Amino acid sequence: MKYITRFAPSPTGNLHLGHLYSASLAMQAAKETGGIFLLRLEDIDGGRCHPEYEQGIYEDLSWLGFKWEEPVRRQSDHMEDYAALISRLSDRGLIYPCFCTRREITAEIARSNSAPHGPEGPAYPGICKGLTDRDRQRNFQFTKPYALRLNMDNAIANLDLTSLRFHEQDKGYIQCDPLPFGDVVLARKETPTSYHLSVTFDDAIQGVNHIIRGQDLLPSTHIHRLLQALLELPTPSYHHHGLISDGKGRRLSKRDKDATIKSLREYGYQPEEVRKMVRYG
Repeated sequence: MKYITRFAPSPTGNLHLGHLYSASLAMQAAKETGGIFLLRLEDIDGGRCHPEYEQGIYEDLSWLGFKWEEPVRRQSDHMEDYAALISRLSDRGLIYPCFCTRREITAEIARSNSAPHGPEGPAYPGICKGLTDRDRQRNFQFTKPYALRLNMDNAIANLDLTSLRFHEQDKGYIQCDPLPFGDVVLARKETPTSYHLSVTFDDAIQGVNHIIRGQDLLPSTHIHRLLQALLELPTPSYHHHGLISDGKGRRLSKRDKDATIKSLREYGYQPEEVRKMVRYG
C-alpha cells in the first residue's frame, strides 16, 4: 500500500526534536511506499497560535530538507467544514450544549465519590445533559459561554462496539473503548470544532491512510475511531511512536528552548547533524 502520511503541528511554539522525529517517520513511511507526505497546520486555537510560529515551521522543515505536497491545509481556513459536521451530529441528537465552568465541573466531580476517571482525566459528570430546551434557550439568551459535547450514550446506542477497532503498527488490532472518555467536547461557542473533531475529519478528507504520531495520543484514537464510525469516515492504520526525552527522561516540549530546531540552527548545527539526533538521515 502507498502510504499517505501527514505531519500536523500546531503553530503555538517552535518545533523541537520530538517534532522532527515524528515528521521524519511520517516522511520516511511515505517515501518507502511511493506515497505522499502532507503538512497540515492545526491552528484552531486562535489565542495560542501565531503567524511567527507558522512561518518558523516552514523555515525549520525546509532547512531540514523536508518536501511536502501543496497546498498546506490550515484548519483555521475550514471552520465552515467543522461547523457542518457539528450540525450533522446535532441533527441526530448526538450533541448537547454544556454551560458549566471549569470550576463548576471540578466541584461536581469532588462531590461525587463515583466520578469515572478516563484517559484524559475525570469524565464530565453530565451536569447539563438533562437540561430542558427551555433552560438551554435561556442560557443562550444570556449569551453564556458553552461547549458542545458528544452525547456518548446516544453515540454508542446504535453502534456495534465489538467492531470498533483500529490497526496499530507492530501490535495488530486494538479494540476501542470510548466510554471512559465520557461526553467529550467537540466544539465551543467561539470555535466550531475541537482537536478530536478536526483531526478526524482532516485525515479523512485529505486521504491520510497511515497516521504516525506520538504514543501520548494513542488514547485519543478511541474517540477518533468512534467519530469515524458516526460520520462514516474511513479508518486509517496507525503508528504511535515513542517520545523523545531530554537527558533526565523528561518528555520534550515547546518550552525546551535548547532542543528546538531554531535554537540548534542558531548554535551552528548543520541539517544532517540535527537529523542524526533522532537517528534519521
